[in-house]
Amino acid sequence: MKEKAHIVVIGTGGTIAGRGASSVNTSAYACSVLSIDEVLSGIPEVAAVSRVSAEQLMQIGSENFTTEHLLQLGKRIDTLLRRDDVDGIVVTHGTDTIDETAYFLHLTLKSPKPVVVVGSMRPPSSLSADGPLNLYNAILVASSPASHAKGTLVVSNDEIHSARDVVKTSTFKLESFRSPYGPLGYIVEGNPRYYRVPARRHTTETQWSVDEIYQLPEVGIVYAHAGIDAAVIEATAQSGIRGLIYAATGNGNVAGHVVGALLRARRRGVQIVRASRTGSGIVTRNGAQPDDEYDWLVVDDQVPQKARLLLMLSLSDGQHSTELQDVFYRY
Repeated sequence: MKEKAHIVVIGTGGTIAGRGASSVNTSAYACSVLSIDEVLSGIPEVAAVSRVSAEQLMQIGSENFTTEHLLQLGKRIDTLLRRDDVDGIVVTHGTDTIDETAYFLHLTLKSPKPVVVVGSMRPPSSLSADGPLNLYNAILVASSPASHAKGTLVVSNDEIHSARDVVKTSTFKLESFRSPYGPLGYIVEGNPRYYRVPARRHTTETQWSVDEIYQLPEVGIVYAHAGIDAAVIEATAQSGIRGLIYAATGNGNVAGHVVGALLRARRRGVQIVRASRTGSGIVTRNGAQPDDEYDWLVVDDQVPQKARLLLMLSLSDGQHSTELQDVFYRY
C-alpha cells in the first residue's frame, strides 16, 4: 500500500479559526480564536487521506498581515519544503488578503511541492460553515501528485485556483473567490481534477527566493476616482515609497489634472505603474498614456494589490524601467 503523503498544516488565524456568538452569526464573529489543532479536530476525515502535522505560526486576521509576516511565513514554509519527509504544505489564512499572501509564496518558493492556502467565509461555529470542507479539500489537493509544479494554490468552494489569478470578490458569499480565466480545477467527491495549468512563471522558474529576502521596499497604491485630488498622489509619493501603483479608471486612464503629480513623483525616483480599478482586463502600454515618454509602467492584466507585490520584489533587485516592464509581462 502506498504511504500517505505527509502534509504540514500551518495556522495563521482568520475566519477559519473564528467563532460567532451563535450558529446564525455568519458575518459578525470573533476572528482568529481557535488554534489550528482545534480547527483540525473538527475534520477527523483527513486522517484517511494524509498524515497531517500542524503548527501555529501566528494568530491574526489577515488584514493585519505585513511584509514582515509574509517573510516569516515564506521562510518557514521554505524550511519545511526542504525536508524529505514533507510532501506538501497547507496554510490556513484569513480571506481578506489571502490572494496577496498566496501570490507572494507563488513568486518566492523554490519548490515543486504543493503549497495550498485556504480560508473560509464563515466561522466554524456557524450553520453551513465552509471552513471544514475547504480545509479537507486543501489537504486533498496538497496530497495529490497532480498538484506538483503548479505553484501556490488557493482552494475554496470546491475550486482550485492559481495564486496568480485569484481574488476575493465578495464580503460574505461562499463563492467569493474568482479567477478571471477560471479555476485550474475542481475537487469532485474527494478527487482533485485539473483542467488547465498556470502559463506565467512561478516558484522554481522565478528570479526570487524567499530565503534570500530579508527586507522589501515599500510600494503604495492610490485608487483613482472622479475628481481625485492630486495632493493625494503627492502625499503618497513623498511618504518614502519606491513605487506607486495607480489604480486608474478603465484601461489605466489618468485624469489630466493628476498627470503632473505622477510625473513629479517619477522624477523623484518613484516608479509609476498604471493599473485598473476594474478588477480584470489588460492595461495597454502607450494606450491611454504615453508610457514610453513618461517612463511609466503598466501592469498587463494584474490587479493592483498583486502588482504591488510584484513591484516590491522587482525593486529589491534594483532593476531599471525596461526590465521592470518585462517582469509584468513574464509573471
